[in-house]
Amino acid sequence: MSPSASRPSGSLTVKALLIAGLILIGGGIFLIAHPLHYASEHHVLKLGGLTASVSQERPLPGWVGGTVLGAGLVLLSVGLLKR
Repeated sequence: MSPSASRPSGSLTVKALLIAGLILIGGGIFLIAHPLHYASEHHVLKLGGLTASVSQERPLPGWVGGTVLGAGLVLLSVGLLKR
């Protein structure tokens, strides 16, 4: 007996879609509510062995959280429709 014969066809895929959708929705909401920051470093002066640089923390753009949230909603809706 093969392993695929013991479980209904597609049930694992539907569960994976639902779980991935919920994780992405949670991540998207988190990114919108609390934007993450990343460090950006710019070299402003380079003279021989001397280098001057400026490090600046920048927030992640808001559209990133919206995109993650939208992708999660799409996966969740596809998973619910396949159910």
